[in-house]
Amino acid sequence: KMPQCCIIPQSPLKDKKKRTEGLSADSVLMTRFFFLFSFQLMAAMGNGAAKAKYEQKVPAFYYRPTHTDCKLLREQWIRAKYERNEFEFIEKQEPYSAGYREGFLWKRGRDNGQFLSRKFVLSEREGALKYFNKQDARDPKAIMKIETLNATFQPAKIGNPCGLQITYLKDNSTRNIFVYHSDAKEMVDWFNAIRAARFHYLQVAFPGASDEELVPKLTRNFMKEGFMEKTGPKHTEGFKKRWFTMDDRRLMYFKDPLDAYARGEVFIGSKENSYTVLAGLPPSTQGYHWNHGITIVTPDRKFLFACETEAEQQDWIAAFQRVINRPMRPQEYAVEAHFKHKP
Repeated sequence: KMPQCCIIPQSPLKDKKKRTEGLSADSVLMTRFFFLFSFQLMAAMGNGAAKAKYEQKVPAFYYRPTHTDCKLLREQWIRAKYERNEFEFIEKQEPYSAGYREGFLWKRGRDNGQFLSRKFVLSEREGALKYFNKQDARDPKAIMKIETLNATFQPAKIGNPCGLQITYLKDNSTRNIFVYHSDAKEMVDWFNAIRAARFHYLQVAFPGASDEELVPKLTRNFMKEGFMEKTGPKHTEGFKKRWFTMDDRRLMYFKDPLDAYARGEVFIGSKENSYTVLAGLPPSTQGYHWNHGITIVTPDRKFLFACETEAEQQDWIAAFQRVINRPMRPQEYAVEAHFKHKP
């Protein structure tokens, strides 16, 4: 029987079948072995000595997972150190540090929701990640500029332990691409290759910045995701259930968690710029099904949302407040000025 910690979470979508087999018994046992081995090794050598040996050449861009990250990242970090010795021998880092990577990933179709094999090419020289619908196609189906590229592992949402969500901006709106690979190392190598490309792009864009300043900008996890109800700009329309994703100052809403494009996006500024978040809805509000309301006040209008539980309401309010309490950076004023909201 598969241990509880290794059960793969299912996608929130109702109609999806399993996209890969789960973790094999051998994989589970091997993972347990390497976790145990790493703890025993640190106990024998001392944590400092083990890090000095096995992490001596970790690239600045390489993602170092924490206990809050998905199992895939934590497992591959341990394997990279102790099984593959990637951070003792720089030549073993070539799959994600060469500045160019190509290969095939299973990509979710925008319209039919099916995962199909697609060729992906990441080129630092061209400043883009591209994918092709056909193996022999000359022109890519999409060109994603490294400048706006982000990647975050989403095993529960995608319904696959190696599920990765890639986002980029197209005409100032967020585009989602959902991919996976059956090989865990392959997927983590893609993730770190994207981080490497972002790192080198930012080094050129901000020549005076230190590694410590650039590394937090390489990739980011979403601040919060989940279902809420929303109404339209007149506040007279009925409330509709939508999937919301908060990506820093962008609050996006989708009909379905795996939609390629958001139905709308809301810019969340700072309190100095007249953005506030309030618990509850205006007294005259009607048409909501969930009773735990949130009102976001912006310079242009009020946005009304409703949560299913008080706990969800409080979590969302806390996420909004963290952003609103943070002063806006100069480049964020440009984002605000060009922001497009689709009602």
